[in-house]
Amino acid sequence: MTSPTPSRAPTRAIVTGHTRGVGAALAEQLLARGIAVLGVSRARHATLKTRFPDLLEEVELELADSARVAQWIATDALRAFTSGAHTVVLFNNAGVVQPIGPIEGQAAVDIALAVSLNVATPLMLASALAAASTDVNDRRIVHISSGAARNAYPGWSVYCATKAALDHHARAVALDANRALRICSLAPGVIDTNMQEQIRGSGVEQFPLRDKFEDLKRNGQLATPEQCATQLLDYALSDAFGQTPVADIREVTKPA
Repeated sequence: MTSPTPSRAPTRAIVTGHTRGVGAALAEQLLARGIAVLGVSRARHATLKTRFPDLLEEVELELADSARVAQWIATDALRAFTSGAHTVVLFNNAGVVQPIGPIEGQAAVDIALAVSLNVATPLMLASALAAASTDVNDRRIVHISSGAARNAYPGWSVYCATKAALDHHARAVALDANRALRICSLAPGVIDTNMQEQIRGSGVEQFPLRDKFEDLKRNGQLATPEQCATQLLDYALSDAFGQTPVADIREVTKPA
């Protein structure tokens, strides 16, 4: 009589900015699939903990404050959450599009906040995950990138630069050739979120391409956060994830 095959330890996920938009959709769909989630945001989600009390852990953390993020990383929280898992996925989702406008109108404090939230925190969390989960056989890092990382837009110099930084970080980390770690900076397409509202609410003098984004909304060409989250999850949990360090979800999920 053969011994039963031991079951594999579960998949767990860390999602930054899990209280709204794509982050909320990612967290909800992960939880619905039975995957434990550590949600890290400045506030707690209004309903998810009630619906998934045994699967969701939440940390209230100002992700734009690099010093506070570093202090939290120094605790044992990440190691405790990832311990015993077979697969751990980090979704670096939180980010800001501001400041929008030409360089001479960008406030220094807004630039600093964008660089902290869009670049410093994702890089810090990625490093922390790699260090804290050495017993995990399959570690995956998903930087939520943007087409703005690969194409320059007037009025978006800070946003373009910060998202391009995530792309290049993924390329460099992939060269480390860590067998237990896969990484991809993944552009999710154009999604109907609060960020899009901010873009449409900016003046043409700040963002000359505003009319293009208004047309996308008017013509129903914006994906919903739920649609986007499904595509992101399917790819992030697939065997194909990490084969290329920079990708667009609309390309990697095309039918064969």
